[in-house]
Amino acid sequence: MSAPRLEIHLEHLQHNASTLVNRLSSQGIKVTGVSKATLGLPEIARAWVTAGVHSIGESRIESIESLSRYELGVPLLLIRSPMLSQVDRVVAHAAISCNSEAVVLKALAAAAKCQGVRHGVLLMVELGDLREGILAADLEEMVLLTLTLPSLVLVGVGTNLGCQNGIAPDEANMGELSHLMTALERRFCIRLELCSGGNSANLPWLAGGGNPGRINHLRLGEALLLGREPLTRTAIPGLYTNAITLVAEVIESKRKPSRAWGTPHCTSFANGPVVPQKQSDQPMTMRALLALGEQDADPAGLSAPGISIEGASSDHLVVSEAAGAEAVALAVGDEQRFELSYSSLLRAMTSPFVSRCFIGRTA
Repeated sequence: MSAPRLEIHLEHLQHNASTLVNRLSSQGIKVTGVSKATLGLPEIARAWVTAGVHSIGESRIESIESLSRYELGVPLLLIRSPMLSQVDRVVAHAAISCNSEAVVLKALAAAAKCQGVRHGVLLMVELGDLREGILAADLEEMVLLTLTLPSLVLVGVGTNLGCQNGIAPDEANMGELSHLMTALERRFCIRLELCSGGNSANLPWLAGGGNPGRINHLRLGEALLLGREPLTRTAIPGLYTNAITLVAEVIESKRKPSRAWGTPHCTSFANGPVVPQKQSDQPMTMRALLALGEQDADPAGLSAPGISIEGASSDHLVVSEAAGAEAVALAVGDEQRFELSYSSLLRAMTSPFVSRCFIGRTA
């Protein structure tokens, strides 16, 4: 098989999804499987649907359009606020979209009316992470607007934490979201379907005994794909962290000095020069060069037992033996597998030079 490549274990991805769907269902919480880091691969979406997810979430309308051709049998949720230039495509292919702007709601309503459909709206509330969201003081006005637009259906309210400034879900902000949901239902005499508490960052809070209150929906990506929560990158018990691995081929393997020498300057991917030493002062170490670079994956997000990543350029990854670890022998032509962070997975999926290999089948 060609390298570099992503090896995607479909049974492991289905296991991760079914495990979290079952755990969260005991707390009355539904799961949207967020497949945006995979560019909406239908094989992964199918595995998650088989595992019982409520819906599939994507941030790009292009991926929504692609997935809509596969008749997955669950709603498609656009988790990024729609662009005004794309509202026609959004209402044509997404069942629900996350929203925070009045002008976009009006445009969605007009597009839905022209197409003879009703479009679901999840209003996003700003609770501290300072990405998307309506301030709590302005929420009633946005709810009233949505309810007066007959081509829109107000599905619920939601929030997003952890992605922009790393603000963690806790009793205070999750309690506020629950309170807002209840207050809106009383104020407008309505019943909302979804109170969407956030993403994989919510899982540690819930596992630690957090009270979900009215929260009955989460949008999970990293936990399903990589078996980890994003705030501390901690593995989630019972999940596979290697459901997707990145494989690269060794193109050079030699003993070399452990530090660079000569007059240093900046590189294309470093903030500043390193301080070199004289060549004679450097202990020799085994170093390998792999055909994988910044254009293919985020090097900072790669890990493998016994391997220390020394750096990367656009198309080379330099590794050495990790200090204190059992020696890893890498010869030219060998393949090395890496676990990935979310950012590294996203870049690898986007690179046209990284192929994909599906392993196993879903039940």
